[in-house]
Amino acid sequence: MKKLTTLFALLLTAVFMLSACGTSKDDNASKDEKNTGSTESDLLAKVQEDGELLVGTEGTYPPFTYHDESGKLTGFDVEIAEEIAARLGVKAKFMETQWDAMFAGLDSKRFDMIANQVGIKEERLVKYDFSEPYISSTAVLVTHADNKEVKSFEDLKGLKSGQSLTSNYAEIAKSYGAELVGVDGFNQAIELLNSQRVDATINDKLSVLDFQKQKPDAKIQIVAEADDVAQSGLMFRKGNETLVEAVNKALNEMIEDGTYDDISEKWFGENVLE
Repeated sequence: MKKLTTLFALLLTAVFMLSACGTSKDDNASKDEKNTGSTESDLLAKVQEDGELLVGTEGTYPPFTYHDESGKLTGFDVEIAEEIAARLGVKAKFMETQWDAMFAGLDSKRFDMIANQVGIKEERLVKYDFSEPYISSTAVLVTHADNKEVKSFEDLKGLKSGQSLTSNYAEIAKSYGAELVGVDGFNQAIELLNSQRVDATINDKLSVLDFQKQKPDAKIQIVAEADDVAQSGLMFRKGNETLVEAVNKALNEMIEDGTYDDISEKWFGENVLE
């Protein structure tokens, strides 16, 4: 009888110890989840804690994001992102990458936001979140100045068009039957056009006008302009609502207090949101 009582006591002790261990593990797991800030919903807090907003951008797309003669990264998007970061109480840290790798960089969390005149499109909204629009512009068809045959988008059928392959403009060129020639960005498209290795490029009107202003001797011409106006936004991974809201708040404050107008006038001589 004494042996049975002792055995029963040992079994009760073992059950209690196992139960206690399980509770301890669960408690520790809960603590770990809290400490790691488990998900993307805490990205704003992480940005503010780290003191920097990681911004993906090309750095080869004037006047939005490019390097000036001194080598400094500058441009409209750069100044917009810097001002937004300042209003979040942090600094903007720019991570330069080619356009076609930019979305993958956002997906892999190399940066927190993309500032590169990214068009707001329904298919992108399925996977990504956007800020409120901060640029409105139209697509234009550009050819070599000596080209007299191409006068409209319809004339692109069967011709070579230099495009960033994942851009809105590539889709437009393809819809008109153009043969796409992949480029790393705006500058390379213009280089191919100048050397007549492509017949045309479809690109942003503001970028082309800025290029012509900077290089009036360049042998390019705008031959057609799209009817619809495209809007661009700052782009984020899904699940970062607090960061998107904070960026929208900063953008709206910039528009209300005239800061946006000042930046826009500096780069384009007009408000490019209206």
